[in-house]
Amino acid sequence: MPDPRLAELSRWLPDLRLLTAPGDLEHYGRDWTRRWTPAPLAIALPANVDEVQTIVRWANERQVAIVPSGGRTGLSGGAVAAHGELVLSLERMSRVLDFDAVDRTLTVQAGIALQTVHEAAHCHGLIYPVDFAARGSCSIGGNIATNAGGIRVIRYGNTREWIAGMKVIAGNGELIELNRGLIKNSSGYDFRQLLIGSEGTLGIVVEATLKLTDPPPISQVMLLALPNMDALMQVFALFRTRLALQAFEFFTDQALQHVLAHGAQRAIDGDHPYYVVTEFDAVDERQQQMALAAFEHALEQGWVSDGVIAQSEAQAATLWRLREGITESLAPRRPYKNDVSVRISAVPAFLHEMQALLAREYPQIEVVWFGHIGDGNLHINVLRPEDLVEEAFIAQCEHVTRLLAATLQRHGGSISAEHGIGLVKRAYLESTRSVAEIALMQGVRKVFDPNGILNPGKLFATG
Repeated sequence: MPDPRLAELSRWLPDLRLLTAPGDLEHYGRDWTRRWTPAPLAIALPANVDEVQTIVRWANERQVAIVPSGGRTGLSGGAVAAHGELVLSLERMSRVLDFDAVDRTLTVQAGIALQTVHEAAHCHGLIYPVDFAARGSCSIGGNIATNAGGIRVIRYGNTREWIAGMKVIAGNGELIELNRGLIKNSSGYDFRQLLIGSEGTLGIVVEATLKLTDPPPISQVMLLALPNMDALMQVFALFRTRLALQAFEFFTDQALQHVLAHGAQRAIDGDHPYYVVTEFDAVDERQQQMALAAFEHALEQGWVSDGVIAQSEAQAATLWRLREGITESLAPRRPYKNDVSVRISAVPAFLHEMQALLAREYPQIEVVWFGHIGDGNLHINVLRPEDLVEEAFIAQCEHVTRLLAATLQRHGGSISAEHGIGLVKRAYLESTRSVAEIALMQGVRKVFDPNGILNPGKLFATG
């Protein structure tokens, strides 16, 4: 029997596309965590801002919770609908709306894929510099909701640096235009920055005006093999001093083995415990020689065991695949993921303490980790053994995460660097934010979403 609430929504919006088939409910009701059984009420696919507003107003009147949905590539359960929520997918709102050559901005609908944004910027001789492996499926709205970072944060920063303005539907159904693309705007609170990283708990982003910039200089890509963990920061300090870095990514031998098994090509012979993929400006022979000299110095110091410099774009892509292919290669194992960050200066001490913690608490479990060493962000992937049932595995991982959160707290770090809090990490929020901060955050949420309909249960357990 059809739900009368959906029948009413259809009367309010006769042209709205609503999905209720079991396959659609399962597909749209979960993200990459795969830990919760999806059970949404239905999937709404609005085609424009007016339809989004009407859906939110209907949801307020009928007290139906809404889970905003983009590409659902998140890893923290932020897009999960497991308790009869209405999933509001923005995938039909995926157009480029405007390009301003003077302001160098691109205005897009929130459902547009990051890869499409890159292509649109390229057509105008510019780039949108935020980038990561899920570019083909993640959406700009989702990127904004989690303040996504990626592989080039060291040069360009996170998503929030590149949002000139937004249009947002608040929890009460009001359309709010934030900042209007202004470079300078000291007229009170910047709600734009407040909404970035709010995980859909304050409002639904429907449009974004993105800042564009010049393409980076000609670059080279280098793969380095390192003999030990301490060498990571020594090589980073050396390269950051001598070269204009665009990226500096590391991964372990365990991560490499998974990517090679997934079809990537080995680039350095032999087995090495750690690897770095780095990209740097190489406009002229002087910069190229500086890179070679930095590599030779690292080799002499024993910080590097081997290395290779890409000689073509194809080879550069092959080297980058060793890093970017890690998440995809691990996906079939449904890893339990930690996404943490500390100040760059705290990385060495934290790495040692983290390594000891993981070795002690996961003696029989494979742990694959990698990260953006240049911004202090580490990704820890715990792989469930086949003989360990899911419930016991999750319980053990949550025990270790509590210990990891305490370690992060001692080092002044964060339990979530770029994936958000969602359902997975909300129990550990106090390791990153004080009780007073959390109370203020909950108060802000009630102002934007007085009836608590937007993504309830995410970020906070209540409130």
